[in-house]
Amino acid sequence: MQQLGEAIHESVSESEHIAGVVKDIRKQGFDVLLMLEATIGLNELEQQPVAQVESPGEGNRARKDAFTAQDLNFLKSLRIAVEERDDRR
Repeated sequence: MQQLGEAIHESVSESEHIAGVVKDIRKQGFDVLLMLEATIGLNELEQQPVAQVESPGEGNRARKDAFTAQDLNFLKSLRIAVEERDDRR
């Protein structure tokens, strides 16, 4: 976690784009205080049987069994519904 925080800090502090924008703001007579908040959540990965994971050759078909429970919860939090398909045809 500490390494991730340090990597984020380095990315922001070394960004030429951010430095340029801050410089422009200071030229306009303002002092700049940049504070960022990052929320980092960790969940243990669920082990899935190999049969549930789509192979790269199957294209971009979205199937409910191709998502983990964590994926489905994330999509639900974004109010994205995943339709169930009956592939027994």
